[in-house]
Amino acid sequence: MSVTAARGFLASGVAAGIKESGDRDLALVVNRGPSRAAAGVFTANRVQAAPVRWSRRALADGRLTAVVLNSGGANACTGQAGAVDALLMAERTAAALDAEPHEIAVCSTGLIGVMLPMERVTAGIDAAAERLTDDGGEDAARAIKTTDSVHKTSVVTRDGWTVGGMAKGAGMLAPGLATMLVVLTTDADVESEDLDAALRRSTEVTFDRVDSDGCMSTNDTVLLLASGASGITPERTAFAEAVTAVCDDLARQLIGDAEGASKDIRIEVINAATEDDAVEVGRSIARNNLLKCALHGEDPNWGRVLSAIGTTSAAFDPDRLDVAINGVWVCRNGAAGESRDKVDLSERGITITVDLRAGDASAVIWTNDLTAEYVHENSAYSS
Repeated sequence: MSVTAARGFLASGVAAGIKESGDRDLALVVNRGPSRAAAGVFTANRVQAAPVRWSRRALADGRLTAVVLNSGGANACTGQAGAVDALLMAERTAAALDAEPHEIAVCSTGLIGVMLPMERVTAGIDAAAERLTDDGGEDAARAIKTTDSVHKTSVVTRDGWTVGGMAKGAGMLAPGLATMLVVLTTDADVESEDLDAALRRSTEVTFDRVDSDGCMSTNDTVLLLASGASGITPERTAFAEAVTAVCDDLARQLIGDAEGASKDIRIEVINAATEDDAVEVGRSIARNNLLKCALHGEDPNWGRVLSAIGTTSAAFDPDRLDVAINGVWVCRNGAAGESRDKVDLSERGITITVDLRAGDASAVIWTNDLTAEYVHENSAYSS
């Protein structure tokens, strides 16, 4: 049920004709309250799409009534005309819901630099508003797909309250955030300040640690809406843990659906001097294309792991580095350890463990291998 698993939410997903395929391409998620608390995080890219700019302003008071999302066009790098179109999407949605435009967040995804067919978009908004249901979350999740092969949803239920979510993303996956749109909903009664704190920390350790191809998008948006319909205010830690669980599940689904990937690679950096060091090392390994090619060919080339570590500013002694691949410690003290012939890379899942032996901090980064299919998809499809 995705975003409609939590009480107080309606959703829909329709085919507005934005995509030439005729697939669903416009989604609407509506918070019926009684609370309208909301929070959001957005791309760190300095080139930001018009919907991102609009939604930042809409969230200034920590309240949202609805989110309208389209696939098939990013409305990014479209100048003042694109800003007008984002406003029009908010205004049309607000009119259909008897709300105010500043209560509506707008999200778009697709090709950069192309104007949206606004007559189709606005007609689609009207159709989506007419088809809102309390089990429309799956249709909404399908409507925001671009190169995704599957739609992505997640739900966590605790003692009388729920967090649900949907996500899209399959390429241009890199931190701050990834090429992704995410809408999270909860029927817990949580104020916007606490939503913001929970969302930012959850994003930091989940979506911001997905690093498929090192490319950061212009449209990334993660929104968290609270209806308060359960009447329950959870303890802050419990609520944050539930939000993180949903975000982590969705982030794993993003990696699992990465364009052309054949391996899901978990990079765990342990015993770092600081968490920042652990993240920097993990990210450097995740972005090493030579290593990603080796793992695609099922070659446990641990030397490429060490070379990636050496490009960072993290604290470590090169002569004390340990590296394991799928549990086999192929590098000990910066030199050869157990035989690499013991490493089995035939399965899709691969785990690389790096022990910096410099402290007690740790972090996990997710990436995938580099395949010919990835190159083909990103040369044959404009994205």
